[in-house]
Amino acid sequence: MVKLQINGKTVEAREGEMLLAVMQRMGIEVPTQCHHEAIEPTGNCRLCMVEITKKNWDGWKKCVTSCLYPVEEGLIVETHNDKLFEIRKTILDLQLARSPHSDYVAKMASEYGLEKSSYPVEPQGDDCIMCYACTRICDVLGKSAIAPTMRGHEKIVAGPFGEAPPDCIGCLSCAFICPTDHIKWNDKGNTRTIWDKKFKLIKCKKCGKKTITREFADYLIEKRELPSEYFDTCDICKRQETADTMGALVVKAREATI
Repeated sequence: MVKLQINGKTVEAREGEMLLAVMQRMGIEVPTQCHHEAIEPTGNCRLCMVEITKKNWDGWKKCVTSCLYPVEEGLIVETHNDKLFEIRKTILDLQLARSPHSDYVAKMASEYGLEKSSYPVEPQGDDCIMCYACTRICDVLGKSAIAPTMRGHEKIVAGPFGEAPPDCIGCLSCAFICPTDHIKWNDKGNTRTIWDKKFKLIKCKKCGKKTITREFADYLIEKRELPSEYFDTCDICKRQETADTMGALVVKAREATI
């Protein structure tokens, strides 16, 4: 175990544990955008920065991204001060310029006293804040269907050559992990559309409910070694089948005791 101080309080943490995880366990609220437990941290948003020092550093301090900085013996951490406030405010100020129509960014910025950006605003800016959570979760799945392209304020996340990504399986992981809800998708009838690509949805053989795409099912069959018949019924019908089976067993057991 490692001993350190966070906001004046001595705490213990596991060696190799990141500062952000320790702070969250303590209930300390530090803003994050790109962090998610399903993916490795990258520090893209920089909002989780904290100030660190040690007694033998003779007053020298530095700011680090807490999601990427491991705990150290004797480390002294401050999570909120004027310097960190200004760093976070500047980051959100820049995001307001890039994504002026994002309610998510506007809400976070308002907490730092920002109603509009002090930088030149991109009028056609979208809600993508370039946290890359979407591309990272896609990489975790082993598909790498989408990636950042172009530079500066023109930078976007897209499929190869800006076209519908051929490796996309329509699993919606990218849309669900996106903090700003920038990634749009639609289920209509038997078809799911995302990244300008259309997928056929599997239908539950019992209730007719649409579940997941055929491509996602094939992926799970291969990677998770699930039987193909697993996707014949939806989760609700599976639970009902289990309940019916257990109920029949209880009735049979009672009858056996009579």
